[in-house]
Amino acid sequence: MKLDIDKLEVVRTRRFQPYNWARETQTLPLQEEFQPSTWVKLLELPSPLSFDEALLLCQCSEREWLAWIPDHGEAVLHTRQFCLTR
Repeated sequence: MKLDIDKLEVVRTRRFQPYNWARETQTLPLQEEFQPSTWVKLLELPSPLSFDEALLLCQCSEREWLAWIPDHGEAVLHTRQFCLTR
């Protein structure tokens, strides 16, 4: 049997899609919606092996939160990097 490399088709699927920050249809939630001890959905993963959700621990600034990400640890997240899970 001979392998014909010219006809070999490789299917690649990306597990994580990059988030398009320039999307104009995205609206950020009001700051009052974010509360400590709330699970949020990460729009951008800190590492390929980390979970896609994080637990908000405390607010660092107007648009930044300290969060705990399973299999990653603590991280400071900007509000553009997550959304509420509903």
